[in-house]
Amino acid sequence: MIRIDKFLSQMQVATRSESKKLIKMKRITKNGVTVTDGGEKCDPQKDCICLDGTPIAYQEYHYLMLHKPAGCVTATEDRRDKTVMDYLPDNLRRGLSPVGRLDKDTEGLLLITDDGALNHSLLAPGRHVPKTYYARIQGIVTETDVTAFQEGLDIGEKKLTAPARLEILHVEEEEQVSEILVTITEGKFHQVKRMFQAVDKCVLYLKRLSMGSLHLDQELAPGAWRELTPEEISNLKEEAK
Repeated sequence: MIRIDKFLSQMQVATRSESKKLIKMKRITKNGVTVTDGGEKCDPQKDCICLDGTPIAYQEYHYLMLHKPAGCVTATEDRRDKTVMDYLPDNLRRGLSPVGRLDKDTEGLLLITDDGALNHSLLAPGRHVPKTYYARIQGIVTETDVTAFQEGLDIGEKKLTAPARLEILHVEEEEQVSEILVTITEGKFHQVKRMFQAVDKCVLYLKRLSMGSLHLDQELAPGAWRELTPEEISNLKEEAK
C-alpha cells in the first residue's frame, strides 16, 4: 500500500505539493470515488487511480537513459560534486541508482533504475555484458595495439584484462591523435584509460555509446534523459537472465 500523493509523484503525474492541489480540486479518483486526502492509501496493482477520469498506468520500476555529461560523478549523492541524479526531477530520484559507473570526465550512456535485480545481473562479473566506447587517444593507435587488446593487457591486477575489441576509426599523423572504438566486457576502475596506458598512450576524451543491447539515443543532449522503451527494457532483461 502507498499514499496516493506519493503514487502520483512516483508516476510522474505531479510533485507531492502539486498532488495536493489536484486532490483539492477534486481531479483525482480512486475506483471512481473522489479522493479528498493525499494520505489515503492505495494498492497500485489493484486500485484504479484516475486524473480527470483518465487512469494512471502503474509502473513498478523505472528505467532511465541519461546522456551523462562530463564534470559530474556517477553517484546518488556527493558533498563536493554534482551527481548524475541532479539531472533528474526530484520526484524520480528516490530509490533510483546508476547501473555501473562512468568516470567524472567521461560522457555517454548511463542506465539508471530502481530495479535492483536487473542492476545486479547486468554488473555480475560472469555476465560479460559488452560496453562500447568512442575515444580520442593521444598517440598513434596501431594494429599491434589491436592485437594486444584482443590478447589481454596487464593493467596492474592479478589477471590480464579480458579480450577487448579495438577498432581504429581515424589517425591524425601530424597531431599524433587517434579516434577509436573499444568494446570491453569488464568494468574495472578506469579500465579503458588503464588499458591505453598499458600500450603507452593516453585517453583524451571518452564517451560510452552502448551497454549490451542499449545504445545511447543520439537525440539526447548531454544532461538529457528519457524513459527506456518497452523493447529496450525487454532486451536488457533477456540479456540479464
